[in-house]
Amino acid sequence: MYYESSMQTLVLRIPVTLAKEMETEARELDVTKSEIARRRLIAGGPQRQNLATGFDLIADLIGTVEDGPSDMSARTKDYLKSKGYGKSRRSR
Repeated sequence: MYYESSMQTLVLRIPVTLAKEMETEARELDVTKSEIARRRLIAGGPQRQNLATGFDLIADLIGTVEDGPSDMSARTKDYLKSKGYGKSRRSR
């Protein structure tokens, strides 16, 4: 069993299936569910998810629009206004 001189409490919600799996494992090994959770956390080690940036998520779309104004970025407000964006739906 893993023990440190001082322990800190952590409360979290887990899926029912995982809870049942951990309960079964704890019974089979004759340890507490907390011990199973500690073992699993320690075995997993520090993990950092490789989170994609906003750019990464849309990178394959950049440059795929073939039509539309070539100066859209410079005159965005003018184009949106000409299409009626920002106006109340009742006034259309």
